[in-house]
Amino acid sequence: MSDLQNLIEAAWNDRSLLPQPATVQAIEHVIEELDKGRLRVAQPGATEGADWQVNDWVKKAVILYFPIRQMETLEVGPFEFRDKMRLKTDYQGQGVRVVPPAVARYGAFLASGVILMPSYVNIGAWVGEGTMVDTWATVGSCAQIGAGVHLSGGVGIGGVLEPVQAAPVIIEDGAFVGSRSILVEGCFVGKEAVIGAGVTITGSTRIIDVTGAEPKEYRGYVPARSVVIPGSLPKQFPAGEFHVPCALIIGQRKPSTDLKTSLNDALREHNVAI
Repeated sequence: MSDLQNLIEAAWNDRSLLPQPATVQAIEHVIEELDKGRLRVAQPGATEGADWQVNDWVKKAVILYFPIRQMETLEVGPFEFRDKMRLKTDYQGQGVRVVPPAVARYGAFLASGVILMPSYVNIGAWVGEGTMVDTWATVGSCAQIGAGVHLSGGVGIGGVLEPVQAAPVIIEDGAFVGSRSILVEGCFVGKEAVIGAGVTITGSTRIIDVTGAEPKEYRGYVPARSVVIPGSLPKQFPAGEFHVPCALIIGQRKPSTDLKTSLNDALREHNVAI
């Protein structure tokens, strides 16, 4: 793997190396490994609660994959597409359900049991076992979606390629993301969190826990099992005081062996729209 990384880093620093066969083979090998799930843009630490490790050199390989590809026309029945990137194939062999016209690009990993309603998954993304990507949801480049996650209709998970040191969007196992929510710029959603409909979270969004006597603030980070809804904060501008968006943690999803029951209870208890 170190030899592969060295070839990618060399080509990143000197683009004249891109046409060389060894460089092309290295880039294509990285994309294949991403597609098969044997390599990830980011992975969790070895111990529970450890920080995630972002592999910058893998993101560089994804970026370098574009200039070595040629435009081609793809025809699927009456539809015509023109692009540089291949699409994923062999869904049956991977145990993935894909409802037309869902699309996943080659270089995105879909684990067994994933269900794609009409939706889109971009290159470099990783989607865990049993996750549902619901209708018109999008999973951006290099986003890391855990197992047993539900991305509701119209959810927008942002992609991140450049700058290469930027962290991807990470949603850990068992989380629920409500309809039309937008999660971008490397935000982090912890295990089994519940994100209500219409919540927008960026890497710098103020997320305020209002369940205690005093507010507790996070930036772009949703702790595990938190129940989150849209909120707003007053802010003074030259033209007067106006409200700017934030997100509010209004409760906790209770630990339970029956997560589906726990999710339903959390939604009802806190009157969270999905």
